[in-house]
Amino acid sequence: MNKKVQSSLPRRQREIMEILYRRGRASVSEVVEELSGNSVYSTVRAQLRILTSKGHAKFEVDGMRYVYLPTVPHRTVRKSALRHLVDTFFQGSTGQAMAALIGDERANLTDDEIHQLEDLLNKAKKGGKK
Repeated sequence: MNKKVQSSLPRRQREIMEILYRRGRASVSEVVEELSGNSVYSTVRAQLRILTSKGHAKFEVDGMRYVYLPTVPHRTVRKSALRHLVDTFFQGSTGQAMAALIGDERANLTDDEIHQLEDLLNKAKKGGKK
């Protein structure tokens, strides 16, 4: 998948994809139930068709209904969206993005998260990627 494709999805399509990732698979009715605001069945069905044509989702026939599934691993999409965010708002600087996140008063990092970050930083100092 082109890394700019996911980040360029309209808000509603991103919301629908998040539902598919959370559930693993969902019918149009199930997506409608979980969407914020007033959602119309036919509109959601059309959005799922668009996501399918863009390659973000696929469908399976389950009896009399279509069930939609994401086609790209959620981790891949998250990394792509995060890279787009870092490139757009932090001039590609991972360090600036991390500083902004950690410096936020809402960060509330757990001890485990702090240790994980320390490990990652130590590996980065030694030149390792992971």
